[in-house]
Amino acid sequence: MIHVNNFSNGALNPVLSYLVSCVGCFLGLRCTTRARAYQGAARARWLALAALAIGTTGIWVMHFIAMLGFSIPGESIRYNVPITILSMVIAVVVVGIGTFIVGFGRAGNGPLVLGGTIIGLGVASMHYLGMGAVRVQASLSYNPGLVAASVIIAVIAGTAALWMALRLDSIWSTFIASLIAGVAVNGMHYTGMAAVQAHAAAPGVVASTADTASASGFLLPLILGLSTVGFIFSAVIALSPTAAEIVEEDQLMKRIGQSQAARSEQQAWQARTNPAPRAPVQAGQYQPGQYQPGQYQPRQAQPGADEPGSLFRPRRTKDQP
Repeated sequence: MIHVNNFSNGALNPVLSYLVSCVGCFLGLRCTTRARAYQGAARARWLALAALAIGTTGIWVMHFIAMLGFSIPGESIRYNVPITILSMVIAVVVVGIGTFIVGFGRAGNGPLVLGGTIIGLGVASMHYLGMGAVRVQASLSYNPGLVAASVIIAVIAGTAALWMALRLDSIWSTFIASLIAGVAVNGMHYTGMAAVQAHAAAPGVVASTADTASASGFLLPLILGLSTVGFIFSAVIALSPTAAEIVEEDQLMKRIGQSQAARSEQQAWQARTNPAPRAPVQAGQYQPGQYQPGQYQPRQAQPGADEPGSLFRPRRTKDQP
């Protein structure tokens, strides 16, 4: 059996992976608190953002930052690109399923346990699928007991994350919860890595390097890119309204709408019961039909005077009978 080193760079990789995992979990938990303040499509959008933050930054990026410290003496480690990307997609999708079950499910422990179990199994699947992307000139096997322990830790971590997402509102409680979630995610990862056993490959057996890339050429740029997006996302979340502000604004708008509706109803009732009286006509005030200076008045015919004729009746003068 070949010795496997999970800390080839010392404490650098565990510390960085823990910090990144905390950031991802913090963003996801803040998104879920905002999701609780909405209904329908708005809630679904916030839950999707939570799944994206936890699945990518909180779990996947953390896993492969830790994997940058994984080494086997005398072996060059490469990673299958499609399988590595697939592991990230699985992490996001499974976390999304768990958050949506809790976000749109009925109250109680049933949806919480179901969603936490799905997330835990998804995290474990992501981990071991990511390990399946490793290509080395050696044979890798796993200790069954430690594998089972890592899956149990993942389920407990997923359930705890959903529990915290349902009950935490303040930024400080979310911060403490993200620290605990980071410990759980890293604990699951390093328990799973402790299960790895490497054996020398049989003579003549060569590992396939098709569709593979080195850690420095593939993982490092991808990790840096996702980490940058995560920090930008954290700034957007920090500047957006909190769940309490969203609820308060919604209640204020409802009160304003109710006040305007009540005022309009009162005005309509007063108009029906108390019609406006006519203003009295004052002396010298113009009345309809009254002559005003400068206004044209039709001339009235005088008795015996000439009367204008028409097209069918000739003009009559005063001398005509």
